[in-house]
Amino acid sequence: MNLSGRDVVEVGSGRGGGASYLARTHHPLALTGVDYSAAAVRLSRRMHEGVANLEFVVGDAENLPLPDASCDVLINVESSHCYGDVGRFFREAVRVLRPGGHFAYADFRAAAEVETLAAALLTVPGWRLVERADITDRVVAALASDDARKRRLIEETVSPRLRALFGEFAGLSGGQIHTAFQNREMVYHRFLVQKT
Repeated sequence: MNLSGRDVVEVGSGRGGGASYLARTHHPLALTGVDYSAAAVRLSRRMHEGVANLEFVVGDAENLPLPDASCDVLINVESSHCYGDVGRFFREAVRVLRPGGHFAYADFRAAAEVETLAAALLTVPGWRLVERADITDRVVAALASDDARKRRLIEETVSPRLRALFGEFAGLSGGQIHTAFQNREMVYHRFLVQKT
């Protein structure tokens, strides 16, 4: 999808790395990162100061601080599993997108829950499914290819008593998250939908 010259929003922008990458390499007219954590927004502003057309704001995914029909593309990656009401977030996404705008969405769920998630997304009025893909195998391969680097980083920077926790969060091989993806107890899907 071409982001050049478009108004883009990333909901769940965290520390801002994804939003910064998109702003620097895909040249949107404007890119706004929205995150629930004020501390994450402050950190993002400091870390990515000087990136053209990029801003970060505090906001709730279930009550986005954006006007109706104010963006062309809304992105949400690996964040919605933390939301209290994902259906409400999907309705907010429809609200803030302009007609013809796209919602690029990717997250993981327990395998038994993924069809419920898909139904929650695809039954929201105003959407048209463009693409859906199970990317679990690619996620497992990506985790494996980056395992050694993440292990070194954790070893060098994290207190010994917290390393197991950080390793689990990072999806290191042998951990519960990595194993659940390998066994397909958890699956990772991506969706692209368009506002009609």
